[in-house]
Amino acid sequence: MPGPPRELEQRLYTTSPDRFVALRDEAVAEARRAGDPKAAREIAKLRRPTVAAWLVNLLAIRRPELVADLVQLAEALRAAQRELRGPRLRELSAQRRAVVGALVAEVRRLAAAAEGAPPGGKLPLAEVEATLNAALSDTEVAEQVRSGRLLRAASYAGFGEVPRPQLRLVTGGEPEPERTEPERRREDRTAFRAEQAERAARAERERRRRALEKELARARTDQERAEAELAGATAAERDGAAALDAIEAELAELERRRAVAEQELSRSKLARRGAERTVTAARRRTGEVEAAVEALDAEEGDDARGGGAAD
Repeated sequence: MPGPPRELEQRLYTTSPDRFVALRDEAVAEARRAGDPKAAREIAKLRRPTVAAWLVNLLAIRRPELVADLVQLAEALRAAQRELRGPRLRELSAQRRAVVGALVAEVRRLAAAAEGAPPGGKLPLAEVEATLNAALSDTEVAEQVRSGRLLRAASYAGFGEVPRPQLRLVTGGEPEPERTEPERRREDRTAFRAEQAERAARAERERRRRALEKELARARTDQERAEAELAGATAAERDGAAALDAIEAELAELERRRAVAEQELSRSKLARRGAERTVTAARRRTGEVEAAVEALDAEEGDDARGGGAAD
């Protein structure tokens, strides 16, 4: 399965470690939005480097020609060691110190121009130097350095390309003393035990790596499930908020209509009271007029009776 795009890898591994995770997660989300879950999974596998490893990655990505020179020097050193060429080895050893020193200085310069780098006094340059020296002695470390995806600083443990028997240089052009058979056997046993220890250490690292990869796969599955649940809950929350907004809008409209109705009711009550006062006044007036009519009728009746008696 192809890995993440090289351009993205270089962008991630030249980004300061404190911004690495955010940039990686953004790239994962972008791949998912683009409908490429395989690419998203591959990008999510990229791990954040330590500050020292990040500085080495800066060197490998920004100045690959310098790292290529380092690899060539490492090959020359291993060839000189295998062939037991003392003068050439001394020359290359001096060159090694000069090259490593120059590369460390270049790392310092690259860090000064990089965003988010620690102050110059806090740069882990000793770890960078140890990693570069390890790359000169270990082809596996050299390949990791050249890839620009180093995750942590490395150091040389004394195994790998060191020849057996180990070279012991003498000055003045004197030949190396002949070793006895017991000495050669003892050195062979030491070297064999060292190889066994290195193989056992690598096997243990591989076992731990496989276990961690399984745990990582389970963690990512749980993360994806949790993210799906979060997306569902977010959608439900959004729908609930929309429904609540609609209900609140309806309540606001009902409240407005209630206020209008209360105003209409108040005006109606005032009109009723006014009408009641008008009716009361009209009734009173009607009673007064009726009383006056009755009094007039009574006077007329009296007058009529009085006239009849006079006749």
